[in-house]
Amino acid sequence: MMALPGGRQLDSLPLPGQRLHLMQVDSVQRWMEDLKLMTECECMCVLQAKPISLEEDTQGDLILAGGPSPGDPLQLLLKRGWVISTELRRIGQKLAQDRWARVHSMSVRLTCHARSMVSEYTAASRSSSQEMGQVEKLLMEKCSELSAVTERCLKVENEQVLRSMKACVSETLSTLGQHFGQLLELALTREVQALVRKIDASDNIYAMETSTGNLFSLTQEGAPLCRIIAKVDGVLCLADILTDDSHSEATRAEAAAVVAQVTSPHLPFTQHLSSFLESMEEIVTALVKLCQEASSGEVFLLASAALANITFFDTMACEMLLQLNAIRVLLEACSDKQRVDTPYTRDQIVTILANMSVLEQCASDIIQENGVQLIMGMLSEKPRSGTPAEVAACERVQQKAAVTLARLSRDPDVAREAVRLNCMSRLIELCRSPSERNSSDAVLVACLAALRQLAGVCPEGLQDSDFQQLVQPRLVDSFLLCSNMEESFV
Repeated sequence: MMALPGGRQLDSLPLPGQRLHLMQVDSVQRWMEDLKLMTECECMCVLQAKPISLEEDTQGDLILAGGPSPGDPLQLLLKRGWVISTELRRIGQKLAQDRWARVHSMSVRLTCHARSMVSEYTAASRSSSQEMGQVEKLLMEKCSELSAVTERCLKVENEQVLRSMKACVSETLSTLGQHFGQLLELALTREVQALVRKIDASDNIYAMETSTGNLFSLTQEGAPLCRIIAKVDGVLCLADILTDDSHSEATRAEAAAVVAQVTSPHLPFTQHLSSFLESMEEIVTALVKLCQEASSGEVFLLASAALANITFFDTMACEMLLQLNAIRVLLEACSDKQRVDTPYTRDQIVTILANMSVLEQCASDIIQENGVQLIMGMLSEKPRSGTPAEVAACERVQQKAAVTLARLSRDPDVAREAVRLNCMSRLIELCRSPSERNSSDAVLVACLAALRQLAGVCPEGLQDSDFQQLVQPRLVDSFLLCSNMEESFV
C-alpha cells in the first residue's frame, strides 16, 4: 500500500468466504496486476543511469510496465503511488548502506516514475488545479536535484566530504517524499471527491452500486484513503443509500462496509468525521434496521461492524441504540444461525453491548432480553478451524464478554442473575486454565475484573481458595499467579 504522511494500513474486517458480488476481491488477479510493477527497468532509466549496475539486487527494480488504463486516474494514482513510495523507501535503505551507485540509478528511475505519474494523470484527468501544478513543479525540481547530487557523489572519493553530502542527499530525499505525499493526497482527494459526487448525482441503480463498490475498494487501500473519504464527506453520501429502501440489500451492505472502515477506531484520525454527527441518527437507525432484516450472515456482519465502530466514535450512538431497542435486535439475532454463526459476528455484537453497558439503563434491557445468559455463552467461545484469525476473534469475544459482565454487574440484579447462571464458575475456570482462554492475558485481566465485581455483590458464590487467590490480593498479584499457573481446576 502507498504511504501517505500519517497513514498506516488498516486491519481489514475479516469477511466470510462467500462475499457479495460487489465485495469480491480476486487476490490472484491483484497479484498478477502487481507483477507489472516488478519487471525490468525501462530503457529510458537505463540510458540515463550508466554505468549499468551489475549488483545482485537490480533484479528487484520496480517499474510500471503495462500501467492502468488511461481512463482510470484513481487506479493510476494508486499504482504509481505504490511504486514511487516503494522506491523512496529503497533509496533510503541504499543510502544508509552507502551504496552510491545504486542510490544514483534508483534516483534517476524515481525521476522517471514521478514524471510518468504527472504526465499520465494530467492526460487522464484532462485538468489540474493551480495548487497541484505548483506541487508538481516542486516535486520534479527535487527529483532533478536528487539525481544531480547523487551523480556528484559518485565522483567523490574523500570520505569526509561524502559524509557531508550524504546529509544533503538525505534532506533532499525527505523533502521529495513530502512533496510526493502532498501531490498524491491532492490528486486522490480530487478523484475521491469526484466519485462521491457521482454517487450523489446518480439516478442509475447499477451505476450507483458500481460506484459504491469502488468506494469500498478504496477503503481496503488503508488508512490514508479512509481519511480522504471522510474528509470529502463520503460517509454522508452513504447515509442516503442506507436510508433508501429502494436500493438493494447488497448496495446498502456495501455502504455499511464503507462506514465500518471509515469509522474504525484503529484509524489515527477523527477530525474529519465531525460532519458525520449530523447524519449519525439516520445512519444508526438504518444500520439497526439492516441488522434486523439481514438475509445473510455477511450483511449482518457488515451492518453490526459499522454499529460497533460508531459506538466507539461517539457515546450518543449508545443512547440512540437504546432508544431503537437495538439490544433486543442484537440478542434475537444471536439465536438465528443464518445471521450469526461466526466469532467475527459475535465479536461485533459483544463490542456493541460492552460499549452500551456504560449506560445505567442498559442493565434492565439486558435482563429483560435474557442477555446475561447469552453473554455467559460468549465466555465459552471456541474456534472451529483453529486459524489464527478465528482464534484471535474468539479471544476478543471472551474478553469483551467479561468486560460487559463486569460493567453490568454494578447493577445488583444483573450480578445476582450472573451468579445464578454460574458465571463465577466459568470466570474462575478461565482464570485458572490457560487453555480455556488460549493463554490470553487480555482475557485473564477482564475475567479477574468481572470476578471481583461479582464477588463484591455476592461473595457467597466463591470458595475460600478462589477468594484468597483471585479476589483478595491486588489485581496484579492475581494476574501473575494465574498467568504462571499450570492448568488446574481445583
